[in-house]
Amino acid sequence: MSFGEKKATKGKEEFAFFGGNEVWASGDATEMALVACQRTPGQPAGFCDGVGTGADLKWGQIVTKDASNNSVNSGSATPWKKSSTCGLPADGLLARHPWLTFLLPFLVYMAVGSFEPTPPPGHKGNANEEQAADEPAAETDGDNGTRIRYEHYPLIYTAKIALTIAAMLFVLPGYREFPFRISPLAIVVGVAGVVLWIWLCQLQLERKALSPLGLEKLLGLGERPAYNPLEQLADTPGWAYTFLAIRFFGLALVVPIIEEFFLRGFLMRYVIAERWWKLPFGTVTPLSVAVGTLIPMSMHPGELLAAAVWFTLVTWLMTRTRNIWDCVAAHAATNLLLGVYVVTQGAWHLW
Repeated sequence: MSFGEKKATKGKEEFAFFGGNEVWASGDATEMALVACQRTPGQPAGFCDGVGTGADLKWGQIVTKDASNNSVNSGSATPWKKSSTCGLPADGLLARHPWLTFLLPFLVYMAVGSFEPTPPPGHKGNANEEQAADEPAAETDGDNGTRIRYEHYPLIYTAKIALTIAAMLFVLPGYREFPFRISPLAIVVGVAGVVLWIWLCQLQLERKALSPLGLEKLLGLGERPAYNPLEQLADTPGWAYTFLAIRFFGLALVVPIIEEFFLRGFLMRYVIAERWWKLPFGTVTPLSVAVGTLIPMSMHPGELLAAAVWFTLVTWLMTRTRNIWDCVAAHAATNLLLGVYVVTQGAWHLW
């Protein structure tokens, strides 16, 4: 936790800022500064004393540390708008409802995605082609309970991405609350992640473990569309390549943002604290780590082991850099490279 500028405020729940990282505490501003200091081990002796009884802090003041003599002064009262989420206007919708930034785009994506048709039995993009070939063909193409045919998948997916982008633009000020920076480590994790994902999926250990128990049908609950536009839309190559570009855009740019903000920005903090949006990003507990792995596993039942390893790896990245954009970048790198592998190797069951 860096020093630099520190701000102390009073509100319904008091908290203090250290170099942009939020630390919550209780009591008045002086006590907040004390608690925040005590949460920062290794600081020069006398620092806490200076922040404590020797400083008369008022709401909206900026507290600075003098690096030359390790002293602390409260400075002059500097106007600072009180808000529930750092720099957002206090009376704004996103400040009053911080969950919107993290949940709204994800919920839109999932809601529209529920109308996507699944591949029909016998479709050669299925993960287990031999088993699929033995199943009788469906009367309708890819019926998913909504009577939407498999051939309409590109239209549903395109609508899903368009509506999700609209939701992302709506919450864009909330995204901007997280300083944008990407470390090289994020790219390394993303590249390593796609190698592990492909290798573990090829082993099909889940099917080997569940088949003897008669539970192999559980693997189909999260079956991917396996839609190959270069084959399905061969008669309209222009639309085929356009939709392929939309798929890459959705999986390499849209999905990483909405999933990471939902999973790590919201869910993993929500299980730690009731006022989760005040918790510094990257804070974890054993429960939040478990949730951050088990929930994605439930969304990838056919890729349980790959999901467990990959999401745990990105959680490690989160705790190391405490930067949500690193998680997004790692996710984007994995999805982009996975897409390249799918197209070049014809492994459409992974997409």
